[in-house]
Amino acid sequence: MTDCHPIITTTHGCVKGLLKCSVYNDNYYSFEKIPYAQPPINNLRFKAPEPVTPWVEVRECFQLDVRPMQQNYFKKIVEGSEDCLYLNVYTKKLISSKPLPVMIYLYGGAFELGDATTNNLGPDYFMMEDVILVTMNYRLGPLGFLSFEDPSLDIPGNAGLKDQLMAIKWFKENCLKFNGDPDNITLFGESAGSAAAHLLMMSEKTKGLFHKAILMSGTINNKWACVPPGNYAHRLAKATGYDGEYSDPLILKHLQQIPSDQLTSVDVLTEEEIFNDVAFVWGPIVEPYDSPSALITRSLDKLLTTSWSNEIPLILGGTSFEGLLKLPSIKKRPQRIEILNEKPELIVPQDIRLKQTLEESQSLGRQILKMYFHNKDMNIENVFNYLEILSYTRYWIGFQFTIFQRLRYATRAPTYMYRFDFDSPNFNLYRVKYCGREVRGAAHADDVSYLFYCRRAWKLPLDSLEYLTIRRMIGMWTSFASTSNPNCKEIQSSEWTCVNDKQPFAALNISDEVQMLEELPETEKLKFWLSLYNE
Repeated sequence: MTDCHPIITTTHGCVKGLLKCSVYNDNYYSFEKIPYAQPPINNLRFKAPEPVTPWVEVRECFQLDVRPMQQNYFKKIVEGSEDCLYLNVYTKKLISSKPLPVMIYLYGGAFELGDATTNNLGPDYFMMEDVILVTMNYRLGPLGFLSFEDPSLDIPGNAGLKDQLMAIKWFKENCLKFNGDPDNITLFGESAGSAAAHLLMMSEKTKGLFHKAILMSGTINNKWACVPPGNYAHRLAKATGYDGEYSDPLILKHLQQIPSDQLTSVDVLTEEEIFNDVAFVWGPIVEPYDSPSALITRSLDKLLTTSWSNEIPLILGGTSFEGLLKLPSIKKRPQRIEILNEKPELIVPQDIRLKQTLEESQSLGRQILKMYFHNKDMNIENVFNYLEILSYTRYWIGFQFTIFQRLRYATRAPTYMYRFDFDSPNFNLYRVKYCGREVRGAAHADDVSYLFYCRRAWKLPLDSLEYLTIRRMIGMWTSFASTSNPNCKEIQSSEWTCVNDKQPFAALNISDEVQMLEELPETEKLKFWLSLYNE
């Protein structure tokens, strides 16, 4: 092989890559658009992925320009392809004295959006260090998460998660070929990708495939991470013209014939679900029956107590203003705030409401609204007070429950918590994209801005706080991947210590400075929310 066009012989055929140079002048090897499963089209639509067919010719893996089928958030047009099951491998070195630690990333996007192209997930920052980065596409929306209860159809759900599992298995088998260490693999993800990583940690079928994990803004304790049972397939069929009887085989036959862009463009959420803060209906589920491909067939609370992943190191955390990213959707539906004037009970999480009388929920709702709105009017003018509540109910409560469970069940494995609080005026790229430049704060997904180079980023001055934050984030994440300990020279002024029974709210605060906190700044309000569940 040549240095510029290395050829790797994988288990399924040869792939040719490229020698590239990052935005900060680091050389690395890139192999993009490697197929890891058969195209999930025609009679494979909605089903678990099938192993990829070997290829004979050397496959040029120069650019992944395909994304899973999805609706563009801003343009409201459908983009992507059903034929999307490809992965990318970026490696700092193809030859070294010992194999490199491997980091496998799962993108977020509410199980409806996202892709592994370099437009979103450029490896440039990770290639500052001696690691291998793997990214992959997986199916989204109904194409990735449709479920039928009829076992004869063999579509129990979670096809998107099964895509992820197949990609991880494919790379594990080929790890050494790319100079990766098959015994030192870190799985990490953000938001829906983080919840997916946590779900994979719960399945016996992933045991031994990876050895540590980083969960960024998503766990299975976040209520949106697992979709409740529902007649979603029937809703989708009716929305695309089906008027037949309620029969799984007939509904499937209809949906198999509908163009995939039509399936992806339909919204089947009800108004009631929206007011109950249901974000989506296409996502992971507890599968309705066991099958050869099944990943999750038991309730999640039972899995948490016995999971093999209680034995592996974990980093867990989120941003300081998670709820801020919901600003555009709340602006579209300001009645979600205004309705609280008449129905204060709607601010109480639904799972708590279901265990209370209406009067109890109304009383609790008024107490919550007073705590956050301080007698201000509940309208769009005070939207940030409402978004602060969402930071707790949608995100931080779930993170903290996961911490408590780790302290109880993962007694021998370290657990590190972080709080990302760096507030750049223009480089918190997700806040800028969705909320505008005039809004400030560290929103949901803003930490991703400092891990992956994307088309909205640019080369930063090396003396800027933004560049320093990139070096810190990459230093900590790759140090953890290498040694299971995130402490590194980039944060040497602060030692990042694990949570423990005496300090379950301890976290590393990542802002202009990096500081180890004995308690999160949100601890008192978090304790209030947690007490509701304890009762």
